[in-house]
Amino acid sequence: MRNVVCLNQNWHFTREDAGLPSSLPQSWEQLDLPHTWNAIDGHDGSGSYYRGRCWYAKTFSTPRQPLAGGRVYVEIPAAGQQATVYLNGQEVIYHQGGYSCFRADITSLCLEQGENLLVIACSNEHKTNVYPQSADFTFYGGLYRGVNLISVPHTHFDLDYYGGPGLKITPRPVPGGAEFALESFITHGDENFTVLYSVRDAQGQEVAAAVRPANAPAAQVFVPDARLWSMDHPYLYTVTATLQRRNEAWDQVSARAGAREFACHPQTGFRINGTNIPLRGVCRHQDRLYQGNALSREEHYEDARLIKELGANTIRLAHYQHSQDFYDACDELGFIVWAEIPFISIMSQDPAAHENCVSQLKELVIQNYNHPSICFWGISNEILIGGISDQLVENHRALNALCKELDPTRLTTMAHVSMTPTDGPMHTLTDVESYNHYFGWYGGKMEETGPWLDKFHQEHPEVCLGVSEYGCEGIITYHGPNPACKDYSEEYQALYHEHLAQVFAERPWIWGSHVWNMFDFGCAARNEGGVAGRNNKGLVTMDRLTKKDSFYIYQAYWTQAPMVHICGRRYAQRAGKTTEVRVYSNQPTVALSLNGNLVEEKSASKVFVFTVSLAEGMNTLVAAAGGRRDSITLEKVEKEPEIYVLPEVNQRAQGVANWFKLVGDLDLDSPMEFPKGKYNVKCTLEELAQSEEAFGILSQALGLAAGSTLVPGQGMWDMLKSMTPEAMMNLSGGMLPNGFLESLNAKLTEIDRIG
Repeated sequence: MRNVVCLNQNWHFTREDAGLPSSLPQSWEQLDLPHTWNAIDGHDGSGSYYRGRCWYAKTFSTPRQPLAGGRVYVEIPAAGQQATVYLNGQEVIYHQGGYSCFRADITSLCLEQGENLLVIACSNEHKTNVYPQSADFTFYGGLYRGVNLISVPHTHFDLDYYGGPGLKITPRPVPGGAEFALESFITHGDENFTVLYSVRDAQGQEVAAAVRPANAPAAQVFVPDARLWSMDHPYLYTVTATLQRRNEAWDQVSARAGAREFACHPQTGFRINGTNIPLRGVCRHQDRLYQGNALSREEHYEDARLIKELGANTIRLAHYQHSQDFYDACDELGFIVWAEIPFISIMSQDPAAHENCVSQLKELVIQNYNHPSICFWGISNEILIGGISDQLVENHRALNALCKELDPTRLTTMAHVSMTPTDGPMHTLTDVESYNHYFGWYGGKMEETGPWLDKFHQEHPEVCLGVSEYGCEGIITYHGPNPACKDYSEEYQALYHEHLAQVFAERPWIWGSHVWNMFDFGCAARNEGGVAGRNNKGLVTMDRLTKKDSFYIYQAYWTQAPMVHICGRRYAQRAGKTTEVRVYSNQPTVALSLNGNLVEEKSASKVFVFTVSLAEGMNTLVAAAGGRRDSITLEKVEKEPEIYVLPEVNQRAQGVANWFKLVGDLDLDSPMEFPKGKYNVKCTLEELAQSEEAFGILSQALGLAAGSTLVPGQGMWDMLKSMTPEAMMNLSGGMLPNGFLESLNAKLTEIDRIG
């Protein structure tokens, strides 16, 4: 029988490219796995993080093989982003892709006596043939999901095929129960071996079984009166395959599975087991504060439980393959999962890059096929940031076809960047599709979201449409009585999500909506809102300790158990004769009391707004609804703390005014012109960067209008360099004043093009 040994303890590590050691390097740092070398600099705001090659080393004794011909494998659940494995000085395997499992047979290199030296070189350097190329998150390096040793007999369930489990389970509801199509994959099988299948219910009782010869191991069993897997009742069966040689079990694998059927319809949205249930949930990145992506199994489960507490029924696992621990948690808790590969933002022109996409997609599907929570395979995200080409479209067709070949039972999808044209070759490539829209943050107003969706739905009634990302920054330091876009306040984030939660509640034909993001996450290239190194759009802080007010508006919309939450508890010092108090609840009425006296009892849906006059000094507010209570304490002050307002907020309006002073008396009403040999707003950022003068003008405009900076070769430059100022400004929509784009074009057309 196989034996799995965890090798996570007592590793030696160096954060430099030290080269392959010939013996265990005692001078290296000692640590345990999981580990990433970017746990701090990946999101501490230092402006950059280490992207290089680092080395891990460990010794182990060769596992005893009770049967002749046994094999020993090293298993690495993930290594960011590339890894080379060595045993006793010999290279074993090189793997490209930072999020999937890979294994290697090391039997012939293992020593019969003494200790083996296992060395793994990890690298998160940029490679033109490895995805992701450039994206809005930190590419952590390291052995962040640990390392295992697996010993098996000579004949065993497969360990070599794209890191798969060796067992494939396809349940299907049928009248009177469910059919389970079972398939196992056997290495070195012969006529002496058979495969024994057993299906057990959640109580451990066997409910179906089959026996097949090893040379034809596929089977189909019937489970009578099978309980179906759903979001409300995620019922799991355990399927075990035992490789039998006469009266002896040689190897065994098992996996949990759930029987369910699902579909999407353009007019009615998502349906599971014959019931229409709109998918409403969140996106999730896998990192934590000062841990990076080196999470324990319990921490993955804690994330899943927090999302369950929110009331979500779906999770988009962005933008790469996540841990098996998290997929397990989704199976158990009843989430519908969108799982995807890191084909994101820009397509590499390296021909080998597409093969890396293919490899990562095969690993994603093959390794995760048995998880009933996964219903959607995602093949790309915001890929048009880097521009479109015939090859890009063809690559998508090939990836979609590969998905269907590997798994015809699930739906394919993709996430469009907001500026993707509503007509064109990027549509209908997948079964369903979604848009990443940030109206009210990166551009336009939040109120534009609903009309945009309605217009698309009217023009394309045949398309199953979802919203794969939407959100805005919410930093719990910033507060005020008049929240506005780009003030980064917790209050504006809450108002934004109040509106968007209602937008999706009113449109059940939106097959899925996913908040960006459940948790704040690391993005070393970012520096905005006074918090560098992170994306702060989470409903929960990166340390998982603080649920922002926006968390509770979704709890009000998505949960059934009575809840009530008073917003603004961190807006604790308030000035003025009166102050607004917002309360979220899923109950029809809320009563608010101030210092023990009833202020008012109101009836509303989800959002209850009260105006109160605070007494001097400290005040206690209590909200009651449906037998639940919540309280906060506020202090009335003469002047609110300056820290409540981000300084850049007051500077931004002045910056735009200064810009228009700079451009002078231009006729901004006349059509834009694009004289030959001059720069203009249709040039790419990369083209503009060839001229110090032209790029200086652009940088000044961006800095004054949006408070952002661009430095060639740094931050998210690779992701944005193919964009034009025109496209960037169009994304900003109504956030920029009339004439801003025209004035920028006028300044650029004064400068001669280089080259």
